Amino acid sequence: MTTGPTGPDPGPADQAGPRDWGAWPDVPEPSGPSRKGGRREGRRGGRRSRSAPDGRLPDGPVEGSPASQGPDADPQAVARAICLRLLTMGPRTRAQLAEALRKREVPDEAAEAVLERFSEVGLIDDEAFAAAWVSSRHTGRGLARRALASELRHRGVDEDTVKEAVEQLDPEQEEETARRLVARKLSATRGLDRAVRTRRLAGMLARKGYGPGLAFRVVREALENEESDGPAFPDDLDHPFD
Repeated sequence: MTTGPTGPDPGPADQAGPRDWGAWPDVPEPSGPSRKGGRREGRRGGRRSRSAPDGRLPDGPVEGSPASQGPDADPQAVARAICLRLLTMGPRTRAQLAEALRKREVPDEAAEAVLERFSEVGLIDDEAFAAAWVSSRHTGRGLARRALASELRHRGVDEDTVKEAVEQLDPEQEEETARRLVARKLSATRGLDRAVRTRRLAGMLARKGYGPGLAFRVVREALENEESDGPAFPDDLDHPFD
């Protein structure tokens, strides 16, 4: 310990020290790793001291601590939090939310109570979901009733609701959408054999849920119209601009 002319060393002027300034020790400059490296090592060491025996950070209160002795979370509160988080990300059907709660092991009774309450207040509405789905997917992707019905069933919408939703699309609207889809892809098939063009265009419509009868009819008409719109020069006119 270093002492000055009037008593013990008061320690650095710009740092807080022990209550007894006279007990401030003389600390030699470190000769090991740099200060920056020391901070990193200190942080790493601190993490190790708080981690589990296998080196992983705990994902909850430390076993045996006061925090670990608290009551379990209310199952309905957990279910509400899960449903609200999912609904904030985007619309969900009741079946989708029920599946999410099942995967999180929420008790069936609590899950059903929350789903019923959410349905009562309009946060869950499979009819509105189905209607919006049909409108959006038909307008944006050109999907036909068959593909739309399959998507809704996959999301847990009941059969009556599916049928009611896809009936929004009348046959004339569906056919007009098919014509637009073919017209958009027609130029990409030019130069190919007619049979190849027909197969590719009809296959594109089939993947979007259009029936084979409608698909081949629309494709055939599009190809015939394309041929009739070609140059109308006489066959025996070898040099029309001479």
